Amino acid sequence: MTSTQQQSSPAITLTIAGSEATGGAGAQADLKTFQQLGVFGITALTCIVAFDPKQNWDHRFTPVDPQVITDQLEAIQSCYAGQLDTVKLGMMGSPATIDAVAAAVRSQDWKNVVLDPVLICKGQEPGHALDTDQALKATLLPLATFVTPNHFEAESLSGISISTVEDLERAARIIHDASGAAVLAKGGVRLAGSEAVDVFHDGTTTEILSAPKIGEVAVSGAGCSLAAAITAELAKGATALEAARTAKAFVTTGIEHRVASHAPFDALWQGGVTA
Repeated sequence: MTSTQQQSSPAITLTIAGSEATGGAGAQADLKTFQQLGVFGITALTCIVAFDPKQNWDHRFTPVDPQVITDQLEAIQSCYAGQLDTVKLGMMGSPATIDAVAAAVRSQDWKNVVLDPVLICKGQEPGHALDTDQALKATLLPLATFVTPNHFEAESLSGISISTVEDLERAARIIHDASGAAVLAKGGVRLAGSEAVDVFHDGTTTEILSAPKIGEVAVSGAGCSLAAAITAELAKGATALEAARTAKAFVTTGIEHRVASHAPFDALWQGGVTA
């Protein structure tokens, strides 16, 4: 590769995540976000999720065999050796998947490991969900450089109840202290008030990121797209706080331009913002 080709090549980003059949979340949302923000996106699929419209839109969850996950990541990491240093970790779904992903992540050095700690799959058997949650906290959280928990996940990771912005800030600090990672704890529509509030904390800087709420119902793909936008911005050289600010604005605009369907939820539209 010539120096001219290197200068013109986009930053490369990998998402290790699930496929979400309606296109609103998961790897589909990640790749659309990557493209919109000007980075070259790659995905390794961990599972296939299909909402069940006959069962209150619960998840029908099909895991990808761990060896297939390993094979995908071997191909990706070999193809982009020396070029790929930024990864987003999304939906895992099982301890076996987490082990396979963790082994691949540990096999090379990363500048940025963004963990979107998906801790529950609607309709999943509770015991299996708990095992997955515990494996994620024990195995993936220590590898992360940036963590993006939603309200429920922030409560789980911090061990505290969150009902105010002050609680959210405390949770962000606890999660940072436990992991060493920068944290963007998302209050979103879950906290009372007219503002959708998230809290950034990296051990040095704490900043409240706020935007007017757009409705009172969560939009599919907002969390995935937020973490993916952070991933893209970090890959392009932004600081953690700069990445969080850009991602917040990106998602806010995406919610404004959300896509309606016959499902009881809307989907975020990543095309509302240009790179």
